Formats: sequence, structure tokens, C-alpha cells
Amino acid sequence: MYTRWQESVLQEALKSRRVILLTGPRQCGKTTLVKTQMGDNTTYRTLDDQNLLQTAQLDPHGFVKHEGQRMIIDEVQLAPALLSAIKKVVDEDTRPGQYLLTGSANIQSLPSVKESLAGRVRKIRLRPFAQGELAQKAPSFLEKAFKQDFPLEITDADDREAILQRAYNGGFPEVLTLKEAERRQWYNDYIEALMDRDLTELINIRRRDAMVELLRILAAWSSKFMDITAIGSGLGLQRATLESYINALEALYLVERLSPWTRTDYERVGKQPKLFMADCGLMRSILGWQFDQICLDSDRSGKLLETFIFHELSSQVDASEGLYSLFHYRDREKREIDFLLEREGGGLIGIEVKAGTTIGENAFKHLEWFKTHLAKAQSFVGIVLYTGKTTISFGEGLWAVPISILWQCG
Repeated sequence: MYTRWQESVLQEALKSRRVILLTGPRQCGKTTLVKTQMGDNTTYRTLDDQNLLQTAQLDPHGFVKHEGQRMIIDEVQLAPALLSAIKKVVDEDTRPGQYLLTGSANIQSLPSVKESLAGRVRKIRLRPFAQGELAQKAPSFLEKAFKQDFPLEITDADDREAILQRAYNGGFPEVLTLKEAERRQWYNDYIEALMDRDLTELINIRRRDAMVELLRILAAWSSKFMDITAIGSGLGLQRATLESYINALEALYLVERLSPWTRTDYERVGKQPKLFMADCGLMRSILGWQFDQICLDSDRSGKLLETFIFHELSSQVDASEGLYSLFHYRDREKREIDFLLEREGGGLIGIEVKAGTTIGENAFKHLEWFKTHLAKAQSFVGIVLYTGKTTISFGEGLWAVPISILWQCG
């Protein structure tokens, strides 16, 4: 049993909000986490039970009635009518912590959902395990990075192969307990279940063959800038249908878009987001990659590592309760920074990801440009994460830092 970073966030939310919705992909640990909040006066019901699901659909108002302190409803997206019934209850009784819901789909994006519970619900995102959670370290990297509080050397830092192995394994809890052959079968079963149930029943996807191929294409596209035309070439789908299919995969937390950083909101219009798979292990399984192939292929290792770092940073941002926001940067001159973190109230961190064990000054050229031309009015720290073991200063506010710091300095 590992303590999840979002457990403390969940506990605080239950003290102030009437309804809490814990969202994330299937099998990421939502049920395990919500059960830590069960007490003697808690009613627990899962809609994966077909009998309970049928009851919820036939009598949603009766289903949500409970006499205890709290009701937990697992997989609430399977019965959207429950949201309207819950709204009625919490509008009449405003006590905090009455309902704790889990959802394996972004409920607000589902076409069948008419009630958003706006103003009544706190939404919390849970992802597959971050490495810091597995190491039982606090999510402190971002705070330390803004302070430039880096250890000079991490003596027990993972080497390049060990870091790639972490990324290759992914973060789904059950997968981490399995041997490699069993993992491949688990991922196959996982995708089959999503295609046969969630994508068909919840989002009404009819072209299963096209969706399977699209998922493979998006896995190959992870860490790249979105190009709908290129992604859809050869699929035989109209653009509107293609976009609806991508939105469906986003709704199930299988893929995610990373927005570009701009100085003003209107500048963001027309700029490309980056696309990432939600889990590295799922990505490499869909693509059929073997570990030895990744270690010897710079394109594959780079794609896997950047997707891995996206997940690690996103998990730390989620645990910050809104203190940090994650973006990427790219301008017309093709200057790119893999990740930009903006702190509430001011301050930026730029992060470049390198799979190598050594770093030269050239790795900082875009970070230095950004610091000089765009971050003049606020603090800026430029970091190159790499697979070495030593922290190296490359000038004021510029650092080469071992990737292992993300989970070994809590």
C-alpha cells in the first residue's frame, strides 16, 4: 500500500466541498484511494456491479439517498442521471463531504451528461503512480527548483538504463506487480475493455477499427505537436469525426494535450498543443516496443523519456492544488522548450529533457534566449534534466540536474 499524493488533497476537499469527484483512467488506483476515506457511517456502491447500475439508472433519486455521513459511488459516469439527483440533495443539505464520486471518464465532456454540478463539486485528478509516490517521497521538486535548491550529487541516482526501465514499466498499479509477458497481456486486455465498453457505451464510437488504429497513431505521436491532418491521413475519417474520436480518448484519460505558454491568453489562439499518452507503459505496449530496442534507438528513447517526464511533472502539478501550471513553448523561429512551469503569483521554470549522460552548453541555448527576452520581468530558472548523477551550474539560474531528483529528493 502506497500513500498517494492526492490523499491529503482529497481529505482537505472533503472538509469544505459537498461533492468530490476523483477522476482518472481506469485501474489507476481511484477505488483504493477513496476507500481510505471510508468510516463507520459511509455507504459504498460501485456501478461496476450490474445490479446496482440497473438500480441507479431506474431510480437515481432513490439510489443516492443515504443516512450516513458520506456516500461513495464508484464509476459514476455509467449512470449520469445520478448527478441531477445528487444536485437536489446537496442543494437542500449543504454539509461538506456528503458524496465522494469516482469517474473513469471526464463526465463533463460526455454527450449524455446534462448536469455539471457547477459550484457544488471539487474535481481531483488521479494519475497512474508517479515515481515519487513509489519511493514514498513528498512532491517537492517544483518548490526546490524555484529556490534552486539542488543537491550537488545524487549518489544513488539511477543510470540511463534504470531510468528508461522506469519509463518502460509505466505507472498502473497492477502492472507493476506483473512479469513482462503478463504486462503485455494486461495492456491488451485493458485496451480491449475500453474499446468494447467505455468507447462504445459512453461515447457511442462506431468505427472500432479506426479507433484502434487512431490510438496506435497517437501513441506514436506522443510528445509531438498536434497536426490533425497528418494524424488523420490514411484513416478515412472526416475531420469532424477524427476530432470527436480524439476527444473521446481524452475523455477516457488515455491521451492529453499540453497547451502552449504565451504572455497573453489571446496569443494562444491558433498555436499547437503537444500531445502525450497518459502512461508510458501503455504507450510502448501499443507500439510493440521492446526494452532493448528503446535503449539503442535515440528517437524511441527520447519519445519515451519526454512522455515519462510529462507524467512526473503533471503529477507534481496536480498535487500542488493550483500553485503551478504546466505548458510547453515554441515560437515562429522554432525555438522550443519541452516544459514550462508557471507559478501562481509569478515565476517560471523552463525544463529541457535529454536522454544523454553528459550535457554541453548548447543544451541551454533556448533556455538562455527565453530568460533574456521573455522572462525579464520575473524570476526564471532553466533546467536540463539528464541521465547523469551530478548537478552542474551553467551560469546564473541555469542548471543541469539528474532526472532522479524528481523522485529521490522528497
